[in-house]
Amino acid sequence: MLFVATALQMLSVSAAQAAMTVIGGGDAHACFVAAEQDRSLRASLMACDAALSNEALSTAERAATFVNRGIINMHAQNLTTAIADYDQALKLAPGLAEAYVNKGIALINLGGRDEDAVAVLTQGLALGPSRPEIAYYTRGVAHELIGAKTEAYEDFKTAVELKPDWAEAAAQLARFSVVHRPTAAS
Repeated sequence: MLFVATALQMLSVSAAQAAMTVIGGGDAHACFVAAEQDRSLRASLMACDAALSNEALSTAERAATFVNRGIINMHAQNLTTAIADYDQALKLAPGLAEAYVNKGIALINLGGRDEDAVAVLTQGLALGPSRPEIAYYTRGVAHELIGAKTEAYEDFKTAVELKPDWAEAAAQLARFSVVHRPTAAS
C-alpha cells in the first residue's frame, strides 16, 4: 500500500507534508521516512537514489519514490530537480494527485510560474489528493500571486472548511473581507 507525500514548505506556509508510504524495508522505505520526517538531506537523497537504482520497485513504488525524492529536493532548495522528480512520477503514474500538488508548490517557490501552479494544482485537486486542504491553500497562494483575489479567498475558505484547526490557513482567510455590492436586481 502506498501513500503520497505533499511537501508544503517554503511557501511561508507551515511545513505540512504527506509523503508517499512505501511498505517494507529497503531504501525506498528509507526514502519515504526521510521525506516524511525531514532527515539529513544528503543521506536522504542517497537512500532515494539507491532505491531507484538498485531496488525492484513496482511502478507505483517507483512513482512514490520519485515524489518522496522530490520532497527532499524541495527541502534542499533544489526546485528544478524536485519538479523533474514530480514529472518522472507523473510519467509513471499520471493519476498521482500528490505529484501534481507537490509540483504546484515547487512552481510557486521557483517564482514566475504562478499561473502554471494554478493549473497543476487544479489537476491535482481533480484527482483527489489525500490532503486536499494543502492543495486548496497552495492554489489560494498562487491565485493571490496572479491577482485573482476572489479565487484566492474561495481556496483559503475551502482549506479552512476542510481543516478548521489549521491556524495558518485561517490567518490567510482572515486577511480578506467580503464586500457585498448592490446588483442591478437589488
